[in-house]
Amino acid sequence: MEIYKKQSFTETFSVYFDPRMIKILLLGAISGFPWVIIGSSLSLWLKEDGLSRSTIGWAGLIFAVYAFNYLWAPIIDRVRIPWLTDKVGHRRGWIVLMQTIILICLVCWSLINPTANLTLVISIGLIIAIASATQDITVDALRIEQIGEHEGKSMQAGAAMAVVGWWTGYKLGGVIALNAAEFFQKIGFENYWQITFLILGTVIIGCNIGLMFINETQSIDRNSSQKQTEKLIEQKLGSSGIITKSVAWITVTVVGPVSSFFKKNGFNIALAILAFIFLFKIGEAFLGRMSVIFYKEIGFTKSDIALYSKGLGWITTVIFTLLGGLFAIRSGVIKAMFVSGILMASTNLLFSVLAWSGKSELLFAIAVIFDDMAAAFATVAFVAFISMLVDRTYTATQYALLASIGTAGRTTLAASSGALVDWLNGDWSVFFILTAIMVVPSLIFLYMIKDKLNLND
Repeated sequence: MEIYKKQSFTETFSVYFDPRMIKILLLGAISGFPWVIIGSSLSLWLKEDGLSRSTIGWAGLIFAVYAFNYLWAPIIDRVRIPWLTDKVGHRRGWIVLMQTIILICLVCWSLINPTANLTLVISIGLIIAIASATQDITVDALRIEQIGEHEGKSMQAGAAMAVVGWWTGYKLGGVIALNAAEFFQKIGFENYWQITFLILGTVIIGCNIGLMFINETQSIDRNSSQKQTEKLIEQKLGSSGIITKSVAWITVTVVGPVSSFFKKNGFNIALAILAFIFLFKIGEAFLGRMSVIFYKEIGFTKSDIALYSKGLGWITTVIFTLLGGLFAIRSGVIKAMFVSGILMASTNLLFSVLAWSGKSELLFAIAVIFDDMAAAFATVAFVAFISMLVDRTYTATQYALLASIGTAGRTTLAASSGALVDWLNGDWSVFFILTAIMVVPSLIFLYMIKDKLNLND
């Protein structure tokens, strides 16, 4: 009989000192930063140009592309970019290309008036969203491939660092954007948001420089496994012509990742997993989509939002993401999912209290701290959960598929958040209560499958 000694807190925390965690942190920041551009920055830009809550909410439909990036993930997984792939690697080449597209879009935004060119502004925002969603496919694959397939604890720690990185890119990016916009507004520039987008472009350049310090592991095993499957399909088809080779390539690229997921988990369990992933963060997304508008309407300035929601929120998120990673390591990712789901629902109610009381910096700080704590716990558990589900033969495609299903609920349904507030006649307190209730269905699905999942936890 073997006796296992449970690690001390210090021994568990030491996993964060793995040098790979710094690289994962940077990858997370690269992934999170574009959400500042098409999220809070775009929302406030449109708000301050006089557009309605409903218009701003529906403009958020551009986030829906994150729900469908799995459709082109197989191409990102296999197609090499001429010159860039040879120079910087397969994964990094795709990231650099997408970052360049985002930079060009920011320059275009700096030349546009949204009131006169709303369609063009949203169209460019859509291009940014597509580039960001495409970038996320390969960022997540590169992150997962930094960790060995059977390093369960390192994978959960890596998930925590990825979340810290994402929120670092998102929160600190928001601090830069909001403070820059307020600064240029106060000194008299009418096009202060356009100037801010140029400043955000310099952050994109910095991200590309940092990316060059992240090593890309060799993809020999992945490629050989895919080619072996192609040969098996060719043999079953009974020929080796161009048409047969094309059919085999498409089958392995598109069908392989999906069939592998259902084969590994079983059809019924796989469907329940997908339902849980789709529903888990809907309430958080409804709150997040309207939060900046809510802060503005009850009287907070851009600098207030930058300080409490972005600056203070970033510190809170970093601390509780690391603690959430430790909690997931010591208690298991499934238990962490239940705890974080309950926390999300509970903390959303704090915003109802803030809505009832009116402008209060103390309540604002409390609501932001607890909301970020819940979001940190939920995100690290969620990222670890789906990272453990992927097949390394189809890393980018399977992760993109699972992540995009989670994003589908948040983006497509949450686009109606502004319309919901208008339907409630601006009753923010009831709105936030509804967002708390939205987490319940996902926890029911998780309870149904919790004993049937096979994770390296």
